[in-house]
Amino acid sequence: MSASSPGRASSRPDSGLPRWVWLPAMLGALLLLLPLLAMTARVDWASFPALVTSDSARTALALSLRTSALSTLACLVLGVPLAVVLARGQFRGRSLLRSLVMVPLVLPPVVGGIALLAAFGRRGLLGETLEVAGIQVAFTTTAVVLAQTFVALPFLVISLEGALVTAGTRYEVAAAGLGARPSTVLRRVTLPLTWPALASGTLLAFARALGEFGATITFAGSLQGVTRTLPLEIYLQREVDPDAAVALSLVLVAVAIAVIALTRRTRSAL
Repeated sequence: MSASSPGRASSRPDSGLPRWVWLPAMLGALLLLLPLLAMTARVDWASFPALVTSDSARTALALSLRTSALSTLACLVLGVPLAVVLARGQFRGRSLLRSLVMVPLVLPPVVGGIALLAAFGRRGLLGETLEVAGIQVAFTTTAVVLAQTFVALPFLVISLEGALVTAGTRYEVAAAGLGARPSTVLRRVTLPLTWPALASGTLLAFARALGEFGATITFAGSLQGVTRTLPLEIYLQREVDPDAAVALSLVLVAVAIAVIALTRRTRSAL
């Protein structure tokens, strides 16, 4: 049998993949999956419906979905132009701006909350001005949306900017050469080229906003029905009712898995 026969080829290990790579790869996968499996095993399935449909849980989930939707919309309004500027703009300081946009990705969320307090708190940079205008931001639902937008925006910007750089500018140059205005080029050429990245970035931003905890509790506090989102409700329930905390955590895991599946499906379909 020749070396190139199908039977012999099918018995080979993966081409170019060292065998030792499998051990750390499997350990890494196990590290990610084991905590989720352990948490699932701890769920009190008999009480699960009652635990996830209590008044406080439903209120927190509704607030989380509402604020996450608003913060995702804010990410779209602010993040799409920011990604376009970073990908297509030619100006001094672009690399510095890109680095600053990425800071919330590596910043501890509680530090993000302190930074938001320094900017929009009652004694913050803009707080006194806003208070004179009758606007209070900190410890309100608006603060929750701001905190979620702060941590979620980089996810959308990274996805879209990478797609714009990969797509190149040849179609935009051609459209501009045919007389299309810059706004028309952006709307009819640039954005349609990046729909998969825009869709997946939007879903990732929504998922990140839904799971936000540190910046929210620091900047917005934990007022039931006002600022207590589902992650905060889980944190509080962990002290008084661990079974409820586990059940609600499983709800967030299910939502996260659904978002990831939808993101992959969107990329495949577009």
